[in-house]
Amino acid sequence: MHEWIAAAKAELGIDFDVDIAELLDMTKVVAHEVARPAAPITSFLVGYAAALRAGGAGAVAEANRRVTGLAEQWATERENGAAAL
Repeated sequence: MHEWIAAAKAELGIDFDVDIAELLDMTKVVAHEVARPAAPITSFLVGYAAALRAGGAGAVAEANRRVTGLAEQWATERENGAAAL
């Protein structure tokens, strides 16, 4: 996997490292708490949001943190809504 990521970064002209484990954790939370197909789309949105904020590993980490929190909140609200029925 690390070789693939290095090759993809080179192809895309990305010269900074991100926390891969953190991104994988986010996709796991989204896949389990929202829906599996939402995970890759959310990863794209995290990258896009980071790029809009001047990019860099810090912007990726911040967008990742925010969307992970949103997915956790989403699941809690849906669970509480179902319990109220």
